[in-house]
Amino acid sequence: MDKEPTPQDREDTTSLKERIWRIIFLSDTPAAKGFDIVLLWLIAGSILVVMVESVNSISEKYENLLYVLEWTFTFVFTIEYVIRLWIVRKKLRYVFSFFGIVDLISIIPTYLEIILAGSGHFIVIRILRLLRMFRILKMASHMGSAHILMNALIASQTKIMVFLFGVLSVVCIESTLIYILENGTPNSQFTSIPQSIYWGIVTLTTVGYGDVVPVTVAGKVLASIMMLTGFAIIAVPTGIVTAELSREMRAIRPDRRRCDNCGQQGHDPAALFCKMCGREM
Repeated sequence: MDKEPTPQDREDTTSLKERIWRIIFLSDTPAAKGFDIVLLWLIAGSILVVMVESVNSISEKYENLLYVLEWTFTFVFTIEYVIRLWIVRKKLRYVFSFFGIVDLISIIPTYLEIILAGSGHFIVIRILRLLRMFRILKMASHMGSAHILMNALIASQTKIMVFLFGVLSVVCIESTLIYILENGTPNSQFTSIPQSIYWGIVTLTTVGYGDVVPVTVAGKVLASIMMLTGFAIIAVPTGIVTAELSREMRAIRPDRRRCDNCGQQGHDPAALFCKMCGREM
């Protein structure tokens, strides 16, 4: 008969799970950093295999090798996912977390390939797992700068939405005009207002695919005006975000005022009292 696990056995198992958890989920020891680096190389290698596999000349020549590599990577990532489920403290929280979902869907496509041909290419979702390098490289220390940029974008969103609505209105009006000017002429490609709006967006953003072009003189004049307008319009959102970003930077920049009592500098811009001696500024 099997023996009942002793308290010592339970403690050893818990201790083992704790050590593995620290290696996999943290990055504060050489072993944990080594695991993360190896994992990133494996992820990068698996992505490279998927990309190379899409090149017909290479996939035909090295079909068997690529097949073995893909299944090897999938097998390794499957074991890693199972281990994560075993050692994680709050299993449901991990399963439904961003990285938990990415870890799962990064291994599913290979198994689906057995049933549904072509689904294996979705394995490129593994590239999202490279986001783990933020933890490895200790990039959290730079999150303050990211918050500044995010605050600037949030503060700009109303102005940008109004701007985009205005641009869309201009595009609709000018696209309708060019539809009126071009429709009915021989070889006209402006067959409908939605088609004209598509052309207007492509023209105003200076992309210029060239799949739809005006043929009348009036249409070409209007197209030229839209092209010139596009140069000015592109700069507007950049200016809006830059202004908000400058405002955010000024808000966090230390104040140059010097305390008359203790001589302390570097106060907050809105400070009313010295942070060293407490005297009124």
